[in-house]
Amino acid sequence: MKAVVKYEWGEGNIELRDIPEPAPGPEEVKIKVDTAGICGSDLHILHGDIQIPTRTPFVIGHEFSGIVTEVGEGVERIKEGSRVTAENSRYVCNCCRYCRTGNYNLCPERLATGYAFDGAFAEYCVVPRERVHLLPDNVDFTTAALSDPSACIYHAVQELTGISAGETVLITGPGPMGLFSLQYAKANGAYVIISGRENDNERLQLAEELGADMIVNVDQDNIVEKIQKTDEVETVDVLLECSGSQPALETGLELLRKQGKYTQIGIFGGPVTVDLNALVYKEIKATGSFSQKYSAWREAIKLASLGKINASKLVTHILPLEEWEKGFRVFESGVAIKVVFRPNENL
Repeated sequence: MKAVVKYEWGEGNIELRDIPEPAPGPEEVKIKVDTAGICGSDLHILHGDIQIPTRTPFVIGHEFSGIVTEVGEGVERIKEGSRVTAENSRYVCNCCRYCRTGNYNLCPERLATGYAFDGAFAEYCVVPRERVHLLPDNVDFTTAALSDPSACIYHAVQELTGISAGETVLITGPGPMGLFSLQYAKANGAYVIISGRENDNERLQLAEELGADMIVNVDQDNIVEKIQKTDEVETVDVLLECSGSQPALETGLELLRKQGKYTQIGIFGGPVTVDLNALVYKEIKATGSFSQKYSAWREAIKLASLGKINASKLVTHILPLEEWEKGFRVFESGVAIKVVFRPNENL
């Protein structure tokens, strides 16, 4: 079968290859991939600066949906023909304090699909049965493929940060994670400001369509002055940093009120130098958010089914797997908001 393979660590070293079609082992499920999305972390795989454990060679891709074509021994609940999506936590130890408390996303031995195990930028993918989620009939494959980033943001916003109705939320970075954050914050009744740069104009316009109360192009406007000139806002209650940009974080911390909440969602890709004295002097509550777990997946899929979270609106490019290089290029350039592949088309 055709698959996009990271064959050696470092910058680049990715190509479309013919590899053997996988077969499910005991307690595993084989899925014919319908739709698979590019994640921001896949760009870090492209550039060789991801800090999530990898094992080359491996097939990239962990945001996906499809149809079950085969199940391994011991699989009962999931049948051939089932429409599914799946979590990317492929291996966890099940013994550490994090696994035992349901926080297996933080297991120190965690290895993930699309990083250390073959992922979904391929015609078929095999995953453990316990990571598979059945899809409601009204959730299409494109929406389902974006359950992963949606669940990541449910975990960050709902489970870790907590946003109350009427709070002012600043989201830095209008990429897919920022746009999902916007939707969850609005679902909680927040007043939401989202910022981006000149090449983010289309993303900022979509943010406005999705309900942002204020959009700020920081290349055109001084964000501090623009926010503080409004009648509604002087400082913000919550900072959701989704860009992985040091200047965005610095500005966000400046605008965050005393005893405000700050959650880091974007990956910086390397060390950054930020004056964290603000955390002390302003008693800021800071947290990081990594990946997701079962509870977040369950709620993200439910909210998509109820029409509360719109994932498909973020998709701007649908490509065959043969055009993977174009997909990565337009996603990284900011031309695209969300790029998805259809691995079983045009092959």
